Amino acid sequence: MPLRQRQEVQALPRTDRLTDPIHVLAGVITDARGRVLLARRTEGRDLAGLWEFPGGKREPGESAEQALARELEEELGIRVELGAPLITVPHRYPHKRLRLDVRRIAGWDGTVKGLDGQALAWVPRSKLASYAMPGADRPVVAALLQPDRYLVTPAPTGDAAGWLAGLGRALHAGGVARAQLRGAGEDAGTGEWRALARDAASLCKAARAEVLVNSDVALARELRIGVHLKSSQLAGLAQRPLPATLPVAASCHDGADLRHAERLRCDFAVLGPVRPTPSHPDAPGIGWDAFEALREDSTLPVYAIGGLGPADVEEARRHGAQGVAGIRGLWG
Repeated sequence: MPLRQRQEVQALPRTDRLTDPIHVLAGVITDARGRVLLARRTEGRDLAGLWEFPGGKREPGESAEQALARELEEELGIRVELGAPLITVPHRYPHKRLRLDVRRIAGWDGTVKGLDGQALAWVPRSKLASYAMPGADRPVVAALLQPDRYLVTPAPTGDAAGWLAGLGRALHAGGVARAQLRGAGEDAGTGEWRALARDAASLCKAARAEVLVNSDVALARELRIGVHLKSSQLAGLAQRPLPATLPVAASCHDGADLRHAERLRCDFAVLGPVRPTPSHPDAPGIGWDAFEALREDSTLPVYAIGGLGPADVEEARRHGAQGVAGIRGLWG
């Protein structure tokens, strides 16, 4: 039986941030039934017993593509056709840093076998999160299963019907599958906002989009939807505020926020701002290098926010992000 992936996050010794990361390649291989291949790390190896996406280290003089093709042939006995990049995850372990470069595998020739004695499993996508994995592999599961865009709605400005119509356009024409409902600060606790949030949640559910409400845990419980915690709320919480059946997310601005979000068992986080935004044009963004450095220490799916839109998803994925979050770029 697979080991459960969810486990208490423990403080880990920090390695030198100047240590060069190891470049590791992995492939997402699927069969005709849509199941995904996982390999179990053998005894005597680092992180033995955990399940991972198959692949290996890049050798000097190899391109990333050459390294992945070679590793999969040596480990599984197959010759592969590489597909599109999925995500590159920078991750820090107690004793090393690595960059896990994950590609989709478009096809292969041969019969898949564990040539290194490793156990293999063809896993339905819905079961992937139940397998215990190294920290770098967990965001890969999220990249496969969860939306790459997270809409934060603009606050309503008195035109409730127009606001709901805008949300409907984002859900259908914009392809948004995860949304945060955000009311104006002074109106967020009123009966009018609660009724509007109820209608918006119904729109999202009808479109099969995951929906969360900004900061209001009581309203989330009432509407049976998720909650998105402000960074200022994190420090005051000692446990997850909603059951596991309802999503919990958090806005994070630094490593301490991300670590606490993980201790609370949040389902995902938002980190930024990466770039200056129209609402704060004079506030410098942290940039992709800082985003990536903070992302190294978390296994959560982490959206990048701040001056980003759908055109930035590919770049965000190259720096380890689940995708992009935003208002203007996704409301459209």
